[in-house]
Order: sequence, then structure tokens, then C-alpha cells
Amino acid sequence: MTEPVLEARKVSKHYGHVLALDDADFVAFSGEVVALIGDNGAGKSTLVKTLVGAIRPDAGEVLVDGAPVQLTSPLEARGFGIEAVYQDLALAPDLDSAANLYLGRELYRIPFVRVLNRGAMREQAVTAFAELGIELPDVTAPVGMLSGGQRQSVAVARAVLFASRIIFMDEPTAALGVVQRGRVLDVIRRVRDRGVSVVLVSHNMPEVLAVADRIEVLRMGRRVASYTAAQTSVDELVGAMTGSLEVGGNGRGGTQ
Repeated sequence: MTEPVLEARKVSKHYGHVLALDDADFVAFSGEVVALIGDNGAGKSTLVKTLVGAIRPDAGEVLVDGAPVQLTSPLEARGFGIEAVYQDLALAPDLDSAANLYLGRELYRIPFVRVLNRGAMREQAVTAFAELGIELPDVTAPVGMLSGGQRQSVAVARAVLFASRIIFMDEPTAALGVVQRGRVLDVIRRVRDRGVSVVLVSHNMPEVLAVADRIEVLRMGRRVASYTAAQTSVDELVGAMTGSLEVGGNGRGGTQ
């Protein structure tokens, strides 16, 4: 089997007396959409923050392309081609879509001279949007004037522009309408087809089954099951999440 692009092995994290992660495992391969699901308090957010360098685990290890790494910050994780799109999107509403794509990583006309190269940023933004099938009414308009789905697409495009290995997406379609959800899912598929792994954190089981290739289930801080999306169902996923479904002796259900 191909080497995982990103892996967590026996990762644990305590917050005082609370055990958020308990020997948690996770694996993602290049060019796939892997869904990370679990009930509230299952440890999803803590695991994601560990894998993007936002927090450091108390035990266990994180591997990139099979090699152990120490991710001490999100900036360091970005150096390994790891990006994340959170629910708040972290967009600047008064800036246009191109400026938001390069927020914190702006292009300048002359090195060490803080004069923005707005033309280059807009040109590359238009190319990035086109490659992902993202249609915006005006790339020069402030993103605060865009629809929820369009803003979500800008945030995804920003991650895609700089991610070489993997993108984490936390509830990317929350609060979106049916049409907008469909467009965001199409963008996720396009990202996967570019060879970048997408980790989809979601509570929407039908949506997960529609877009994911694999599904990993967390319960009480550890992975309890791993499924091939085409070979499972909503009932099976809910059963694994809640503990009403008996999983295999090795702590996994389904196939990998």
C-alpha cells in the first residue's frame, strides 16, 4: 500500500483531568477525501489541531510521508504542505478575493520593499479559481459582498494554493444552502483530483458518503472504526459513532 501522506500514531492529549485523545490513530493518503467523524466531544477538533501544529500532543507521534515530525506551530505545518480551512474561514471581509488568497503571504513588486504586487496576485487568483471551477462575480469586490458559498470557496482556494500534501476542512458546508453545498463539494472533489488529500470534518453523514473515499470514526478520544465509503451506510456510521455497533477486535470496522 502507498505510504500515508499524513499519519497519527497513538496520540494522546490531556487537558487537566480530561483525556481529549486516548492513543488516537489517523491516516490519510494522497489524492483522497477522508472524512473524520464522531459525536460531540469525540476528540475531532483536538486531533485536527494536533495534525496542523496548533497543539502538541502529550504522547504519540505524527508522521509525514512516513517520517516522524514535530509540528510546533501551524506555520511549521504549512512548511510540510499542510493547510486548514476552519468554520470561521479567517477571511478579511473588506479585502477582495485575491488579497484574501495571499493574506499573510502577499506578493511584492520588489523584495524587501512593502509595495504590493496586486496585479500578480489577481492574475494568479483568477487562474486558481478557474482551475477549481470557482465562479465569482468580481474578483475585485470585497469578499464581504460574496455569498456564503463563494466565501467558502475563496477560503478553500487559498488553502489549495499553498497546500502540497493535505487540507483539513472543518464543517465546510455548515449554514450553506443546497446549491452552495453542492458547489463546495464539487470544489473538494477537484482538490482531490489534483492529488491533494482532503480531510473532511463533518456531522452531515449523507454528505460524507457523497464525497468521501474513506471514513475514520472517533469515539471517546480514539479511532474505533475505518470504512470505505462505498461499502458503508449512515446507520453503520452512526452506530460506530455512538457505540451501538460492535466493531472488530482490532478497533476497526469496515475496510481500509
